[in-house]
Amino acid sequence: MLVPLEWLREHCDPGLPLRKLEERLTMTGTKVEALHHHGVRELDRFIVGRVLEAERHPDADRLSVCKVAVGEGDVATIVCGAPNVAAGQTVAVAQPGAVMPDGTRLGQAKLRGVQSEGMILAEDELAIGTDHAGILVLDEDGLVPGTPLSDVLPFIATDVLELEITPNRPDCLGVYGVAREVHAATGAPLGAPPWADDSGTPGDIPGVEVVVEAPDLCPRFTARVFEDVTIAPSPPWLKARLMAAGQRPINNVVDITNYVMLLTGQPLHAFDLDRVAGRRLVVRRARDGERVQTLDEQWRELDSQMLVIDDAEGPTSIAGIMGGARSEVASSTTRVLMEVANWDGPNIHRTSWKLALRSEASARFEKGLAPEQAMDAQAVAAKLMVEVCGARLVPGTIDVGGEGPPPRTIRLRSRKVTDVLGMVIPVGRQAEVLRALDFGVAEASDGLDVTVPYFRRNDVTREADVIEEVARINGLEKLPATLPKRRGAWGRLSAEQRLRRRAADALVGRGLHEVVGWSFTDPGLVDRLRLGAEDARRRVVALRNPMSSEHSVLRTTLLGSLLDIARHNVARGFGDLALFEQGAVYRATGATLPHEHRALGALLRGRSAPATWRTPEPPAADVFAIKAVLGAVLEALRVQWSVEPATEPFLHPGRGARVLARGEPVGWLGEVHPLVAAQWELGDVAAFEVDLDAVVRHAVAVPQYEDLTSFPALRQDIAVIVGDDVPAARIVAIVRDAGGEVLRDAHVFDVYHGAQVGEGRVSLALALTFRAPDRTLTDEDVAPLRERIVAALRDEVGGELRA
Repeated sequence: MLVPLEWLREHCDPGLPLRKLEERLTMTGTKVEALHHHGVRELDRFIVGRVLEAERHPDADRLSVCKVAVGEGDVATIVCGAPNVAAGQTVAVAQPGAVMPDGTRLGQAKLRGVQSEGMILAEDELAIGTDHAGILVLDEDGLVPGTPLSDVLPFIATDVLELEITPNRPDCLGVYGVAREVHAATGAPLGAPPWADDSGTPGDIPGVEVVVEAPDLCPRFTARVFEDVTIAPSPPWLKARLMAAGQRPINNVVDITNYVMLLTGQPLHAFDLDRVAGRRLVVRRARDGERVQTLDEQWRELDSQMLVIDDAEGPTSIAGIMGGARSEVASSTTRVLMEVANWDGPNIHRTSWKLALRSEASARFEKGLAPEQAMDAQAVAAKLMVEVCGARLVPGTIDVGGEGPPPRTIRLRSRKVTDVLGMVIPVGRQAEVLRALDFGVAEASDGLDVTVPYFRRNDVTREADVIEEVARINGLEKLPATLPKRRGAWGRLSAEQRLRRRAADALVGRGLHEVVGWSFTDPGLVDRLRLGAEDARRRVVALRNPMSSEHSVLRTTLLGSLLDIARHNVARGFGDLALFEQGAVYRATGATLPHEHRALGALLRGRSAPATWRTPEPPAADVFAIKAVLGAVLEALRVQWSVEPATEPFLHPGRGARVLARGEPVGWLGEVHPLVAAQWELGDVAAFEVDLDAVVRHAVAVPQYEDLTSFPALRQDIAVIVGDDVPAARIVAIVRDAGGEVLRDAHVFDVYHGAQVGEGRVSLALALTFRAPDRTLTDEDVAPLRERIVAALRDEVGGELRA
């Protein structure tokens, strides 16, 4: 939302420096994304001039050499290329040193041998219109040459606030709504609503009929008729405000609809009444396959979930999205039907998404406007149509549906305000804040009775919402930093919740940062992850009412959101990443409800550890680093786990594995395939993901106490030669199984390749630790176990002891 400061000040002048205003609005919840400047700079170099002479250039047929009065007794020679320049005109002049809207600084120039001391300006050169056919001629009488142009055209330069309006605040999608926020935030006076005086009258309009066949999708439809309309360019002030707000001027009628929308937040549409067949408009659901040509000259195919406005010849516009080409206002239009309606937000959103057609109107309607806003916009439009177009307002106003439900009254308890905010805000201050926001306020025995205005009906529905309004306007920075009361918590954690927290704590202890990604994702993610046609993770659950096409299905894996978050951080200069996420993943199962389980995933990128004086170049994150991270989690949960060679389509070949808990597959780990990582522009990345629900089932919720033994351990080493395609984990597993209960530990401590073991063979040295709880073991005690281990290695993997 772009809000020109010049326009804002017409309704509420905060009297603050721009940066202070930016800070105050942001702190009250209306975030200022950016500050822009629209129009010219160096205002003192733009003045009023009067053309004294205009002679044809001696060396150029299309140029004129003008003598222009630019001050008392000052005459400048200016070469001008406009065909309409003539002596006696009062014009806008840019003197040398002026900075044009595109940032160009104007200097003296010699044009075909004649020195030019400035420029006579067209409206597009002032960014107050798009016309470049001729210079801008000022109509005001009595203008004195040398007068600052900003005194005559105050809209030639303005700062512009770019605001981020949250979806729950469509009331701030209009300049007056923003002015109301500025009034509440700064205390500056607020002007009367621009719709306070309405020249229209109620009643039917002879010869015009409106029928609403879908009142559930069109709560209100209003229409007024204007005759004797003259289509022409809008006046400079109107075009300037539209351009500063990001809109392109078209003609006076269309510009009025855009201007009123930007002022009130309520979209409008103007029909050429003489091109409405039968002068009868019907609001109905479209038919499957029905087509309509919209204002952008594109044909759109509709379905029965969409809403159209039609006349006797068929659809003439897509309701709430875009008007139709057949009934648009043209240069020959003399009679206008001004439609201002209220449409069902979710339906508008779905229609816009299906048609891939998003407009300024749909962006507002989909957020949920109030039916009352329709007549607000009609009042402003009526005034402008008369003033700007010279139109005559036909008596009567068609109004189908009427106003919305009665206003809601909410009890605001003083004690509740204190409990929620942790500070005392006097009742008088609460009332002052709420009245500034146009809430109705009445005293009550334990606080205030607050009446919600119609334009906040969908947003403020309960006491907590009113408290939020008080807090943000009073100043969020004033809230004390206090911890919540532990005694205020209800219930206790389940065993599964405690185990999930233990897993998260283990990852945090390893230096990872928890992130929260979207559960909604892009349907194309399964292709970017190279998932095969039969992969269960391709069975996505589609959303009926998605926010966008990029968030239209539920995720089947955490990897996509981890990669998205990693790319976001890398793009901002954070290259070394250690992230994890706990969250739900979903898979479609056909006619039944989708399968849902909680997953745990982690991602490493860059260095696997911080650089120190001992290791100035730590190794990059790889499969071993991510395996160590996963091991820390599973050991914290006391899960018996192992890995086995396996491949996943999104993992680097030979650098991935399947994760097993007590022999049950529960996930995967490895290095992300370079082709997959390249799509996120990440380079080398390692990750894991496990089914956390399955892992928790194998975890030990309450550790079992095991008595410590005072008997010493006995360590023996063996070296076994096996094929180099046998995983070391397989060797360790065989040794553990054969060693029995007194084998307390077995691990590889050396690996040897060479001529002594032969081609395609490897020697693994293992340290075996034996310990009994009731005696000291001797070599003779463990000899049978050692033999059993050797036999198992020989029988299962063809291993032989190395001499």
